[in-house]
Amino acid sequence: MRSIAIINQKGGVGKTTTAVNLSDGLARQGKRVALVDLDPQAHATLHLGIDPRSARNTTYHLLTGDAEFASMWRTVDNGLKVAAAHLDLAAAEVELAGVVGREAILRDKLAKVSGDLDYLIIDCPPSLGLLTLNALAAVEDVFLPLQPHFLALHGLSKLMQTVGLVASRLNHRLRMAGVVLCLYESGTRLANEVSGDVEEYFDHLRTEGPVWEHARLFSSRIRRNIRLAEAPSFGKSIFGYDKSSAGAQDYHALTSEVLSYYAGRALVDAPASLPPVAKPELIEHRGAA
Repeated sequence: MRSIAIINQKGGVGKTTTAVNLSDGLARQGKRVALVDLDPQAHATLHLGIDPRSARNTTYHLLTGDAEFASMWRTVDNGLKVAAAHLDLAAAEVELAGVVGREAILRDKLAKVSGDLDYLIIDCPPSLGLLTLNALAAVEDVFLPLQPHFLALHGLSKLMQTVGLVASRLNHRLRMAGVVLCLYESGTRLANEVSGDVEEYFDHLRTEGPVWEHARLFSSRIRRNIRLAEAPSFGKSIFGYDKSSAGAQDYHALTSEVLSYYAGRALVDAPASLPPVAKPELIEHRGAA
């Protein structure tokens, strides 16, 4: 099973949109896919037309109780399985504060269903708290949706530090897969400059150890598109809502790129330990004056 955490500590950058549409895109390619909503806002759940109030078990019950994935899957179009979130999930971090091994709860429960899936994608909350830590401790790869703005570059280096720490202390299998540029406005100088900055950053980072060796800026760009904004109100992915739209074309391209990416990579065997993880440096934007 390929397991992916989609993270960004900033909201509104295409995180949930990417989680939903990449999941559905892979399912439409015949893959066995599950989407786990770990965001208390439950946006991925709502995006796919699921009412969080109707779910008997949610990811809140998974983390704080005895619920297992087998009891909570909701199947939507193309066989895509969804583990729904609920607003109650916001209280999970407080409720788990004194629990020993709280950062590994999700990992342990995912191990029971890994043989049933080809891809598992986790939509993380826009924060770096215990919920995101559970995701990073459980998965193989990190995908980072990024809006091509100058300030986003500063957040990128902070996220890389977090990924490095988790890889060295909690999950030796964890790897940074790469950045997906979202809300992209092609032809603008800023978008081109930020793309260049990210590529240069990863060129350097790949020399810093196994956590970063496959990190890249994915070539697929997710353009700003009104159809992507409309699709959630209809409870559909962009493919179910308007398969001829620019948004559908872009996520189809990303899906194909992700499949090719994994076709060229073996599953990671966790080493007993990793060498010290280099601290990723702050990205300096060097745009034209």
